[in-house]
Amino acid sequence: MDFIKGITFAPFCPRGSFQTKEAYESLDNLIAGTSANFITLVPNALQETPQSEDISFTSNATLSDKELTEMIDYIHKAGLRVALKPTVNCKNGTWRAHINFFDKDVHCEPKWSNWFASYTNFQLHFAKLAEKTGCEMFIAGCEMVMSERRSTEWRKLISDIRNVYSGPVTYNTDKYQEDNVNWWDCTDYICSSGYYPTDDWDQELDRIEQVVQKFQKPFFFAECGCMSVEGASKVPNDWTVRGEVSLKEQADWYTAMFEACKKRSWVGGFCIWDWAFKQYPLCKASTHSGYDIYGKPAQEVVKKYYETFS
Repeated sequence: MDFIKGITFAPFCPRGSFQTKEAYESLDNLIAGTSANFITLVPNALQETPQSEDISFTSNATLSDKELTEMIDYIHKAGLRVALKPTVNCKNGTWRAHINFFDKDVHCEPKWSNWFASYTNFQLHFAKLAEKTGCEMFIAGCEMVMSERRSTEWRKLISDIRNVYSGPVTYNTDKYQEDNVNWWDCTDYICSSGYYPTDDWDQELDRIEQVVQKFQKPFFFAECGCMSVEGASKVPNDWTVRGEVSLKEQADWYTAMFEACKKRSWVGGFCIWDWAFKQYPLCKASTHSGYDIYGKPAQEVVKKYYETFS
């Protein structure tokens, strides 16, 4: 696996987002200002609640195939690799990690079998698009924590994806869950969301390393990031943190992550969360508290380290 210097571009954006001049200007800024060599695109799907069986990926909440194809083409022409990571969310706002059903089927209750059938249709649609557009990787979902115990269904899904997509296939587990997935052997890579507190990187990398050694698979962080707000570096996964803007705390978090990871030869890359398709004016970067790194000191940290990784 070539080292991934990645950024997640415009996750979960609605239909029409990639048909704007702003989206391409934003991507151009990403390419020019980060030294990234890899872009993850995250087409969105929705189900009503964590216990809904039906997944919709044809509404205005999901990018059209045409605009997604055109964006992938543009990225490839710019010389970057692309991963497609179709991801389902709950319309009622519940985090997708809580999608869950009874382990034994019960009459008149929603069932894993129905949900996985719908999820498979969703994934295969985009796996075919990934094959058609020459995407260099397919990531079959993200942070589906409660579903990960359903090893048989996940193995079947990965196998079905391989029938329509010829590139490497993986899955993005959540932080702290790397050692809870027992089916990494059927994927090409192990990857997770690296939202670890500043001071915890060494101990968490020690734990993840055991998983990498057990399965003998390449590893990378399919997501990683921290908001630019006081206190975010202690809980970088928590997007609800509110406080004073701190560009320094965000930049320091990135420095700590890169410094810890560069000592581990098995860490094969990163994919920063995230870069918006519609950017705030640069003059407002100093007052922006989100995960975005555009125009912030963290962008320079990412660029500096991405230039050193090979």
